Amino acid sequence: MSRRNWDGPRFVLLLYVLLVGVAGTAGFLTATFVDGLERPAYLFLVEFPATQLGFAAYGALTIATVLGIPLLLVVIVSQNIDDEARVE
Repeated sequence: MSRRNWDGPRFVLLLYVLLVGVAGTAGFLTATFVDGLERPAYLFLVEFPATQLGFAAYGALTIATVLGIPLLLVVIVSQNIDDEARVE
């Protein structure tokens, strides 16, 4: 039986994908059970239809953006910061 390697980047990526999926599911379920919803606008620019698929896409894209931009900035800074203790 092999042991999975749960190093930091792989775990963070898995958690990111899981959270985006949960947001998409929440959007889908919201459109399923709530009546009279208006069309959501992603970043106030792109309007999605007020359907289950539209709300699922809106929820997933919104969370992907809100979590993805800071995560990308952390990756960029961590790769470019000077580390005196690092031996190369």
